[in-house]
Amino acid sequence: MTRSFVDYLILVFKGMGMGAADVVPGVSGGTIAFISGIYEELIASIKSISLNTFKILKKDGLKAAWKSINGNFLVAVFAGIFLSIFTLTKLIKYLLENQPVAVWSFFFGLIIASVYFVGKQIQKWDAKTITGLVIGTAVAFWITTIGSEAQVGSKAFFFVSGMIAICAMILPGISGSFILLLLGSYYAVLNAVHDKDFVILGIFALGCLVGLLAFSRLLDFLFKRFKEVTLAVLTGFLIGSLNKIWPWKETIKFRIDSKGEQVPFIQENVLPGDYHGDSMFLLAVALMFVGVGLILVLESLPQLLAKKK
Repeated sequence: MTRSFVDYLILVFKGMGMGAADVVPGVSGGTIAFISGIYEELIASIKSISLNTFKILKKDGLKAAWKSINGNFLVAVFAGIFLSIFTLTKLIKYLLENQPVAVWSFFFGLIIASVYFVGKQIQKWDAKTITGLVIGTAVAFWITTIGSEAQVGSKAFFFVSGMIAICAMILPGISGSFILLLLGSYYAVLNAVHDKDFVILGIFALGCLVGLLAFSRLLDFLFKRFKEVTLAVLTGFLIGSLNKIWPWKETIKFRIDSKGEQVPFIQENVLPGDYHGDSMFLLAVALMFVGVGLILVLESLPQLLAKKK
């Protein structure tokens, strides 16, 4: 496929949309790729990176190997993704520190709508899909109740976090930031981006690369062989995660981070009326609806664009 400079510039903007989505726990970069019409090409390009690429490089040279993996396309999309992540991280970090109830309310709405978006793709509900839904919900809920103080301090954990979270980039409906939240490494990665800690970011990026190459093939297999059950598990995963995203929390235990600062470690959910502080109830509910509306609008865009054509 021959593309002009403008075409590649548009790909960069689409990548920026994916990056912005993956910074926010609840919106999937895969969803943005699907909506913007680059999902299938993205999956195909990622899957094309294999040992065969090195054989082509050795036999036919760099130009042929680059073309075989659709290199220009991948560079444009991922340049947009990283540009967006580094641009938006400071804003998200500031809002989480200063307006946690408002931010988590918005995220809560995003997750609820994502449950609908993923779940409605299941064509048939039977014993297998229901079991998958229950297992996915139980596992996700269990993960949200686990403290992760020791894990987050480990460089190996950043590598594993990257491997798992990057999977969301090729899964419409599941956010990479959402996965990091469940693993307990969201704030640590956010701080690493904000502080330009290139050691941690390099380890995390290496995990992302390994995960992207491995999981693209695994997910392709699961969707081809067990699509309905896979979607059911993903839907359950989203439902179980709502425990983590609940806006009103009280901290019952703190920990000391790498900077020597005291940060929340173990929190419990409380009702808005029991929240110590301004519960911002009406604003929180409004932001939940905004989050739901955003996902529904994004989901309906392909149909609207198709009608215009």
